[in-house]
Amino acid sequence: MPAAADPRARSVRLPRSARRRQLLGAAQEVFVAQGYHAAAMDEIADRAGVSKPVLYQHFPGKLDLYVALLEEHADAMVAAVRAALASTSDNKARVAATIEAYFRFVDEDGGAFRLLFESDLTSQPAVRERVEGTTLACAEAISGVISDDTGLPPEQARLLAVGLVGMAQVAARFWLSEESSIPRDAAARLLAGLSWRGIGGFPRSGDVRSEG
Repeated sequence: MPAAADPRARSVRLPRSARRRQLLGAAQEVFVAQGYHAAAMDEIADRAGVSKPVLYQHFPGKLDLYVALLEEHADAMVAAVRAALASTSDNKARVAATIEAYFRFVDEDGGAFRLLFESDLTSQPAVRERVEGTTLACAEAISGVISDDTGLPPEQARLLAVGLVGMAQVAARFWLSEESSIPRDAAARLLAGLSWRGIGGFPRSGDVRSEG
């Protein structure tokens, strides 16, 4: 019988784009499991089945690799929110689709949400700006819809949108961490119902005024 393949054997030559994809996949596994500070380039190279020089040809350092991975998933999160908003003209359904986008991202993307929402490297400006920028980009997309539907001024619509983004993100992470018996779709619908009862209560025009 032929000997089993050595899992540490180096992989064959790949096109640059395919190699980059392979390295990012290996890096995600290591960063998600260990966090940035405990992760080692040696382990990432070994996980990808390449030598360290090959890894450094694509990414000059660990921070470059982390930021590249962060940017990829940040773009995916923003794209998912924009797609949810564009999927229907019914605002109640838009809220539901947006909440579902967060639950899906947290549940399906190989722990990538930890890089965006639970990073241990936000002391680095490049990381902090990208993490905060993701939240703001999602909120900006949502605030445009809120403003159009309610007639609220942009500043007030943006505040509501940030609140919706924060609620979706925190609730989705809590649902996953608790290993809830509530199915994902049902959990997303539950939160969407709460969100719509708030946002849907605003009239199509007018301002938010304090009472009393």
